[in-house]
Amino acid sequence: MTAPSTALAPSGHLAARPTGGPLVLRWTMFLVVGFPAYLVLEPMGASGGVAQLLALVLLGFWLASAVFGRFSLWEFRHPARVGMMVWFLVSLLSYASLMAGMSGTSTVVERASADRWLLLLVAGIGLTLSVTQCLLTREDVRRAVGWMLAGASASGLVAALQFTTLTNPVDWIATFLPGFQDNGSGTPFQPRGSFTRVAGMTMHPIELGVVSSMLLPLSIWWGLFSTWSKAWRRWVPAAMLAICCVATVSRSAMLGLVVSAAVMIPYLPRTARRWALVAAPTFLIVLFVAIPGMVSTLFGTATAGSSDPSITARTDDYPLAWTLLVQQPVFGYGPGTWMPVNAMDIFDNEYLFTAVTMGVVGLAGLVIYLLVPALASMLAGRYAPDPELRLLAGSVAAAMFVALVSSAAFDSMSFNTFALLVPIFVGLAGTVWLLVLQHHNQTPGIERSTGDHSNPQEIRR
Repeated sequence: MTAPSTALAPSGHLAARPTGGPLVLRWTMFLVVGFPAYLVLEPMGASGGVAQLLALVLLGFWLASAVFGRFSLWEFRHPARVGMMVWFLVSLLSYASLMAGMSGTSTVVERASADRWLLLLVAGIGLTLSVTQCLLTREDVRRAVGWMLAGASASGLVAALQFTTLTNPVDWIATFLPGFQDNGSGTPFQPRGSFTRVAGMTMHPIELGVVSSMLLPLSIWWGLFSTWSKAWRRWVPAAMLAICCVATVSRSAMLGLVVSAAVMIPYLPRTARRWALVAAPTFLIVLFVAIPGMVSTLFGTATAGSSDPSITARTDDYPLAWTLLVQQPVFGYGPGTWMPVNAMDIFDNEYLFTAVTMGVVGLAGLVIYLLVPALASMLAGRYAPDPELRLLAGSVAAAMFVALVSSAAFDSMSFNTFALLVPIFVGLAGTVWLLVLQHHNQTPGIERSTGDHSNPQEIRR
């Protein structure tokens, strides 16, 4: 493991840092998507996921480096960090309200759930801070993203095996991992029409579809600009992520693909845009031939409307959510505390879930958390000096907009892979912002860039 001193190098010591950031960061990015989310270390319980624990270690490294003066807390400022801090602050306020009894009576189980939710949030903050702090060059980003996409490819392979064989390789993997247990939160298989949709290494097929559509634009950027190995190998992650989107048989995945394409395609180089126009219909034709009935099932799923029970179950949640919100409108009942006995009362909508558990303050904080990095990345992409950085910015913006839109389709922040992947993209939004700012300030490295990084006017100079 790389020492924290090299992970969080002070200004002027860029050469001492390993390319791609410290090894612990790269492994964490790999494991966020490349390790079964519902396998946890038995003594740690539900908060014992490997990626979450490593993210907490990263936060410890970051804090230790700050305390010992390895960098200034005011360095690496960017708009996405502001969104992260707003989300953290409103979460703390809701948590404090719960623990102080201001949210009404609560049970031991509910308070423990709030503790787990807060630990997951803090782990995400560790990822965001470490990604921006450690990935200071394009080559850093290429290498670290390559690790993350390798994890996504592994999850894609598991999803492909689940879809074709209707067996779960995770059960086999678990036999080689002493000390780990299934915490019971996973749903590897779920029927949808004549198919069985799968979850890969995530907790649920919807989560796999959303995560895959978030990562797909970044995999295209990596395929175009990575210098690793042969060209065909660089496109394996994109192919595996496309397979994941299909294998989930999910409206959320299709919605995510539409959103990511709408945001990313304008940032593609001209030749790549033309190839995209060819690749999309070609993929549908191959899908139609290779998996009979899949295209019609996807189309029927997307156009089902009120005839689909899964849609009506979501719309039926609104009256209950409004009733609960009126009772605790400011800070809600406490983060992560909504655990209804009736499964029909589960909020498959993160915005409803947040409004009930964290009130209007928490709901506003969530929107800021997801929207600010998306807008900041789009702005950075507008002023990026070259196609590679422009597409990287567009890919990050696409991922954040997918997260923003898809959160209306499921309680996204309750799913570990999604909840840890979003902070990585928030950190990448900061890296992109600072790389563009570095170019316009003509400084030798991000560490030595000056000015208020949270001010978009800096980019215009």
